[in-house]
Amino acid sequence: MAQKNYYEVLGVQRNASADDIKSAYRKLAKQYHPDFHPGDAAAAEKFKEINEANAVLSDEQKRKQYDFELDHPGMGGGAGGNPFSGFGGGMGGFEDIISSMFGGFGGGNARREPVRGSDIQQTINLSFLDAIKGCSKEIRYMRNEPCNSCKGTGAKGGTAFKKCVRCDGSGRVKYQQDSLFGRTIQVGVCPDCNGTGKQITDKCPDCKGRGYQRNETRFIVNIPAGVDSDSSLRKRGFGNAAGMGGESGDLYVYFRIEPHKLLRREDKDLFVTVPISYKTAVLGGKIQVPGIDDTIELSVPSGTASGTRFTLRGKGVKTVNGTGNLYVTVEIEVPTKLSREQEKKLSDSEDEITIKNCDRMQKFSNSVSAIYGKQINKQ
Repeated sequence: MAQKNYYEVLGVQRNASADDIKSAYRKLAKQYHPDFHPGDAAAAEKFKEINEANAVLSDEQKRKQYDFELDHPGMGGGAGGNPFSGFGGGMGGFEDIISSMFGGFGGGNARREPVRGSDIQQTINLSFLDAIKGCSKEIRYMRNEPCNSCKGTGAKGGTAFKKCVRCDGSGRVKYQQDSLFGRTIQVGVCPDCNGTGKQITDKCPDCKGRGYQRNETRFIVNIPAGVDSDSSLRKRGFGNAAGMGGESGDLYVYFRIEPHKLLRREDKDLFVTVPISYKTAVLGGKIQVPGIDDTIELSVPSGTASGTRFTLRGKGVKTVNGTGNLYVTVEIEVPTKLSREQEKKLSDSEDEITIKNCDRMQKFSNSVSAIYGKQINKQ
């Protein structure tokens, strides 16, 4: 009986496609990856559960069997009768149904493909600008590599095989369990041949019949411009080897991107806050804005209020989906350290400016006068 609802674990519908399942798995695996939650036992358990669900739902045969278990909870049956009598009297009818669903228990035509190797996930640290511009990084990790001597089959010379005796070459065996409520039958991968239907007669001396060897893999990965923290790269066949001639898993490369001291990124757009002087805000002027490769000159018009945002189109991140913008917010920097002479000059210049020169202050004063019957000057 299915103990967990793997569809709920991955957050997909029962009729989800293989691509939907793969996409949901990748998103959740990255979210709960132990690298991002060091020492978090709950996240580690969730990560394990996600991988368990993917291992079942991404395999067509396992998913069929799992769906059958979901649709037939408690197949042990009720008390006092044969729970399978409705299928034609005895176990024969039920075995025929299982046979039609999973390809039968024997016969060469029912042979299952070799088990696929597990995927590997690696995380690369990137600087903010490396992620935007693209770069090349060396990646190194340990994995089960296919044995060169036997081409990953585990057999000497890659050909020393015979038909598996236990499953008669089908790659699957049935398991049955009797209880007070009846008999339960399940179909699983043959443990002797790992689902291939073949057994090794003469093991490869280099890998001892495993079909793989534990080695360090290293290569240069070219990271395209514009990757973000939710981006990933897949390199086919660079996961763990399965052995017995099975297909190797894939390598998934995720990115941990360091923050920039000045710039902030949202998808393709960049954001920066630039302090400006009171004089520049009042009279206008040119300021230097940090960009990707160099500073960019921006003209600030006279009378610019603090918090005003300017848009520099096409100065954001270049990606395969287009180029973003650079959004510049200016904030007036109020001087906090003035000499007495500077304070006097500032006071004298301010005295020459009346409230009529300031639109917002004038509107505020009018509102105060209307509500409270008081007239205020500059504050």
